[in-house]
Amino acid sequence: MERITVVLADDNLIVREGVRALLGRDPALEIVGLAADYAELVAGATRLRPQVVVTDIRMPPTYQDEGIEAAREVRKRLPGTGVVVLSQYDDPDYAIRLLGEGAAGYAYLLKDRVADAGLLGRAIREVAVGGSLIDPLIVRELVAPARDEGQLSPGEEDLLGQVAAGRTVKAIAVSRGEPPEAVNAAIEQLFLTLAKGASAGRQGALRRLRMLHTAILRRDEQGETLSRLLPGGLADKLLRDRGAVDRTDRLVVTVLMSDVRGYSAIAEATDPAVLAGQLNAHRRAMNAAILTAGGTVMQYVGDAVMAVFGAPDPAPDHAARAVHAAREMHVRQRRLDAEWAAQGRSPFTLGIGLSTGEVAAALLGSDERVEYTLVGDTVNLAQRMQDLARPAGVVASDATVRAAAGGWAWRPLGPRLVKGRATPVTAYHLEVM
Repeated sequence: MERITVVLADDNLIVREGVRALLGRDPALEIVGLAADYAELVAGATRLRPQVVVTDIRMPPTYQDEGIEAAREVRKRLPGTGVVVLSQYDDPDYAIRLLGEGAAGYAYLLKDRVADAGLLGRAIREVAVGGSLIDPLIVRELVAPARDEGQLSPGEEDLLGQVAAGRTVKAIAVSRGEPPEAVNAAIEQLFLTLAKGASAGRQGALRRLRMLHTAILRRDEQGETLSRLLPGGLADKLLRDRGAVDRTDRLVVTVLMSDVRGYSAIAEATDPAVLAGQLNAHRRAMNAAILTAGGTVMQYVGDAVMAVFGAPDPAPDHAARAVHAAREMHVRQRRLDAEWAAQGRSPFTLGIGLSTGEVAAALLGSDERVEYTLVGDTVNLAQRMQDLARPAGVVASDATVRAAAGGWAWRPLGPRLVKGRATPVTAYHLEVM
């Protein structure tokens, strides 16, 4: 008999192994892959093409509804794949959301009942052939008489979602076309509505109330919220200096640009889930090297890293800090490469460019979204220096070498023509290997 292939996803190792052991006792089922988060589930299912995906609702990175979203993404990529969602919550809202686009090929079960009389195995068999199954306890809740206390209108649900996402009252007001005072009043009414529902025993209302309360606290603790949205150090600056948001600062800084050589070839030959893990480890290491040297990580774009030293707060030794960070980035990456070599994974070879000069630094954007941005030729020149750092190492402009002072083993590269400049620039290479 041909067995039904299954990919199993749950961020809890104990739960995952327990469910795998349970399914392993069913001769009609074959576990072909495991996943611990949204990315692993989507990548694994796309690669393995199972007949059925079994997933938890809440998984990293936000522990909200990644399981449902991953299931939908898998179905988009692989139409006809059966989906069984496991949940520890008997709130029917999750089931309604899962089945919102049609019930065929979907099942929703409570975790603590998956072993009841082979219920999970039966659900897998049902969705594998396009059927559906909902846990009987959820069905009972769905068909129970409606209770008004704690139920939200579509508009209130939308408001709750925006607050929970960390959006400010001002931003919500703009999106809804209402004055901020009206939005504040609506949020207060949400509290009252959900509090009544929680008092009446509705678990969904209680869960929403906790989510709303947490979101309000995070919004009030502006430092935490800003730290998630803006580069390190800028959140503190804005809290100290409210006028900084509307001001452009002229600063002399050192800009660092880093690139992984041959990344496209590595990506072509590496499993996406494995590559994602490598990229995540690489970013953590680069971030640590930059922050330890007192720099500000501006952005990550794929395998590239951009950082600045001397902004948002001026630092007289910004060039020396940038050189130290660049060298430390190579040291930390070599450690990672040694670990990866033992696992048969490709190393990341770094090229880093440094440029020192004046920039304009400002928060640019709209009411909905702002970004801390550096503008000026110094930024462009850092990119050109990074292009010259081949096959690996650190290349700096003449201004960076002079500002960083002595103690570094620079090797002159002589005048070089670079893209975007009519006259040659003087560059220096720092041996770090």
